[in-house]
Amino acid sequence: MPTQTPSVAKAKWLNKIKWDEHGLVPVIAQEAGSNDVLMFAWMNRDALYKTVELGEAVYWSRSRKKLWHKGEESGHVQKVLEMRLDCDEDVVLLKIEQAGGIACHTGRHSCFFNKFDGDAKDGDWQASEPVLKDPDTIYTEAKSK
Repeated sequence: MPTQTPSVAKAKWLNKIKWDEHGLVPVIAQEAGSNDVLMFAWMNRDALYKTVELGEAVYWSRSRKKLWHKGEESGHVQKVLEMRLDCDEDVVLLKIEQAGGIACHTGRHSCFFNKFDGDAKDGDWQASEPVLKDPDTIYTEAKSK
């Protein structure tokens, strides 16, 4: 993980959070108004500090091993209206406004579009939300800007 900036190191409010062994905390993004859970991601101290600083969601990408400003490629930024910490101080909830109405990289409103249908023996996951915009179009348009 990158070294923290001096301002992040001095932010005492970050010490209240119970970070995991990798210095991460799980984050749930919930749409204000509808209360739909749009996505789940991770933040490190730098990401959470930057989120507060910008007023937009910044996550820690475990696959890319770097900060990820949500919408940096797609344009689907998340304006943070409120932040909450759970009772165990180990999960952050963001109440957000989702630009473009699309939070998922699949072009859907929510990342939680697979719904379980059936019983324990024969059940399966079924897509329950439509693709609002083709992901290839989203990321092609973003690259051309």
